Amino acid sequence: MIGVFLARDLFLFYVMWEVMLIPMYFIIGVWGGERRIYASLKFFIYTFLPSLLMLVAIIYLGLQMKTAGGTPDFSYDRMLSMATMPVKTTLLLFSAFFLAFAVKVPIFPFHTWLPDAHVEAPTAGSVILAGIMLKMGTFGFLRFALPLFPGVAMDPKVRMIILVLALIGIIYGALVAMVQPDFKKLVAYSSVSHLGFVMLGIFALTLQSVQGALMVMINHGISTGALFLLVGIIYERKHSRLIDSYGGIARVVPLFAAILTFVSLSSIGLPGTNGFVGEFLVLIGSFRTYPGLTIIATTGVIFAAVYMLWALQRILFNPLDKPDNEHLTDINKREFALLLPLIAVIIWLGVYPAPVLRRMEGSAQLLVNRVERGSIPRVSEGGR
Repeated sequence: MIGVFLARDLFLFYVMWEVMLIPMYFIIGVWGGERRIYASLKFFIYTFLPSLLMLVAIIYLGLQMKTAGGTPDFSYDRMLSMATMPVKTTLLLFSAFFLAFAVKVPIFPFHTWLPDAHVEAPTAGSVILAGIMLKMGTFGFLRFALPLFPGVAMDPKVRMIILVLALIGIIYGALVAMVQPDFKKLVAYSSVSHLGFVMLGIFALTLQSVQGALMVMINHGISTGALFLLVGIIYERKHSRLIDSYGGIARVVPLFAAILTFVSLSSIGLPGTNGFVGEFLVLIGSFRTYPGLTIIATTGVIFAAVYMLWALQRILFNPLDKPDNEHLTDINKREFALLLPLIAVIIWLGVYPAPVLRRMEGSAQLLVNRVERGSIPRVSEGGR
C-alpha cells in the first residue's frame, strides 16, 4: 500500500496496486468467517480483473512516451505533459483507469464484493480495508485519472454519469444499511455511502469539494475503522454480529456503549466531530457546480442518522431482555488504549481541522487548476 502511494512510475504503481491484494486475500481466506473462501475469491477477482485493463492502458501510454533509445517510459511526470491524443483513444484510456479505480472505491454498481469482504474478514482485515484500501480507488482518481485525462474527466456527459453513480451510491448504500440485521454489514454498506460523498467532491471539482473529499477519506478511515474495532470487541464476547442478539447492553457495558455512541455520531457527521467537516465541505463545494445533485446527496446525511441511531437504539438502549447479555464484560484497559488515539483524532479534526486543511490546500488547488487548464482545449473528433 505504501508503494501505491509513493510510486511515480505507472508500471511500478500497477505492480504495487496488484501485489497489495495478495496479503488481504490471505487475511480474509485464512482468518475470516464461515464464508471466507467465497469472500476472498470474490474480493480478489473483482479487484484484479478490471485492473488488467488499466495495465493495457499503462503499457499503451508508456509506448507513446518512448525515450530517445526507444524504451517505453512510464514516468508519471512525463505523462502529465504528453501531447493531446484523439478523443476516442483518450476516452478508452480513461475508461480503463476508471473501471480499475471504481471497483476499488467501490462505486455503485461495482460494490458487491465489499460487504462480503468486510463481513467475512477478521477485525484487523476490516480495519485495513476501511481505513486504507478503499481510499486507493479515490486516490487513483485524484492522482492519475483526472490529471492524465482532464478533457475526458471534465466532459459534461462523462462527469454527469460519474456524479449520478456517486449519488446513487450515497442513497443506495444508506438505504441498504438501514435494513441490515448484521451490524458489521451495516457498517460495510455505510462505507459505500460515505465513499459516494468522496466521488461527489472529486468530480464537482472546486477547491472546497476536493478538500472535503480528502477530509472524508481521512475521517471515514478513522470513524469506520473504529466502528469495526468496536464490532470486533463485542463479537469476541458474544460471538454474534446480529443486532437482534443484543438490546439494552448499555446497562452492562457502559464504557463500550459511550464509545460506540460517540464514534457512531462522528460517522453520522455530528458537528464537533471529524465526520462533519468533510461532508460539509463536500456539500458546500459541490453546491457551486451541481446544486441539484448536492441537494439530493444531502438526504444521505439524514439516512445515515436513521440507520446509525436506529442500530444504536436496538443494540444499546432497548430493554435488556436476554439473560446472557447480563454477563458481558466491558472494555478492558488494552482495548481502551487501542481506541483512545482514534477518539482523540475524532475530536481534534472535528474541533480544529485547520492545520490539516491548510496542509492539503495547495495540492487541492493545484489539482483543480491542472484539470481545469487541461480540459479547456477541446479536441476534435479527428484528433487535431
